[in-house]
Amino acid sequence: MNQTELRGKVAIVTGAAAPRGLGRVMTQELVKAGARVSMVDINECWLDDAAAHMRSIGGPDCVMTQLVDVTSYDEVERSIENTIKTLGGLHVLVNNAGIAPKNMFLGVDTGSRAWELSPEEFARGIAVNTSGSFHMLKGAIPVMLAQNWGRVIGVTTSFGTMCRAGGAPYGPSKAAHEALIAMVSSELEGTGVTANVLVPGGLTSTNMVPDDATFERETMIQPDVMGAPVVWLASEESNNFNGQRIVAYHWDEDLPQEERLAKASAPAAWPQLEGQPVFVNK
Repeated sequence: MNQTELRGKVAIVTGAAAPRGLGRVMTQELVKAGARVSMVDINECWLDDAAAHMRSIGGPDCVMTQLVDVTSYDEVERSIENTIKTLGGLHVLVNNAGIAPKNMFLGVDTGSRAWELSPEEFARGIAVNTSGSFHMLKGAIPVMLAQNWGRVIGVTTSFGTMCRAGGAPYGPSKAAHEALIAMVSSELEGTGVTANVLVPGGLTSTNMVPDDATFERETMIQPDVMGAPVVWLASEESNNFNGQRIVAYHWDEDLPQEERLAKASAPAAWPQLEGQPVFVNK
């Protein structure tokens, strides 16, 4: 891919700053490809460190940083306005911010059973992982529609994690995010704005996984698998690619595009279940 293929494009990446994070990798590769990125996170120290790294790669103006709690639509709305004012536009949204309970990663069945969670803990997971993503796309999509071009990229999770025992509220909240992307992609069809899902493909070595987890980091997927596919999804090359899920682990840059997509992508959400209802109101 040409390093300048995203020149002139402006992206927002949420959850952009964790030292071992999908957001940091995706921001880095977008910057390398020529995009300017508004880095959104709630950790100021991480943001400062990540921004310094990005500027060493892309120059002083390649990124801006914003402390934003995506559970607040007012904060989200201001962050989008600030992005457009400072960077001159908005073309790509990467909804990556997410939280998960530590116990999810401490071995089989160590997580709390869904009904044992406090209402506050469950609501917080939904607020960040689902509502936060909705807030961002609610603010971003009208801007994209007005210019007849845009990209919404939702980072969800593997199907097994969505349903895994002990995985609430993370699994259900990410399932809702994926269903939202599938719905929005249908509503955007033919507008020049697309919505797709990008996932690593399984347990990934990020800051979300605690250091005392029972899994060895060396056996996990590494965050850098997200780099090449996010750049492609953000580019003109992905025009008309809509409502799909890419598994980054299977993304093979050595393959021609058609073969690469056949290997790494499939429709988002669960289209194989579409024929089950007796009555469908379309």
